[in-house]
Amino acid sequence: MRTVFEKSDAIALVAEVFRECGYEGASMSTITARTRLSKGSLYHFFPGGKEQMATEVLAHVDAWFAREIFVPLETVEPGAAIDRMWEAVDAYFRSGKRICLIGAFALDETRDRFARPIRSYFERWTNALEAALLRHGVPTDHAGQLAEDAVSGIQGALVLARAMADETVFERSLTRMRLRLASHTA
Repeated sequence: MRTVFEKSDAIALVAEVFRECGYEGASMSTITARTRLSKGSLYHFFPGGKEQMATEVLAHVDAWFAREIFVPLETVEPGAAIDRMWEAVDAYFRSGKRICLIGAFALDETRDRFARPIRSYFERWTNALEAALLRHGVPTDHAGQLAEDAVSGIQGALVLARAMADETVFERSLTRMRLRLASHTA
């Protein structure tokens, strides 16, 4: 068994299990085997069981995106914030090698159980990007569409890269999306 001293360490380990197995496929046995944490350790950190684990993992992912993407899009100079978004997305998803946990939860029966945080994550991202585009001078009638296309394009590129077992699909898609947005902000 593995020794974990911080709850944040346990959250990161459990997140990877949910990423690989989904919520429904991640039984407590699977979680203990893959994280190498004992059930006692897991229940120490997550007395509410698997549902609490998922809630805290979703909150952890959302907090990272808020800090690294949403808040900069909402507060930093828009061109720099948008550039930072592309770099952070590429790094976070490891150039297409890592799926979006919140996106994966949105695609299965888990969606209804965690509807509020899933919806909030995607709404905040789209709204923050739209606001940055508006501040950057993109016309109102285009900013919302471009933001929605970018967020949905990122998610689609992750799925396609995973399905094709080819992370270069994600890299190429990210480059095209970045250039498309740049052409509207030049």
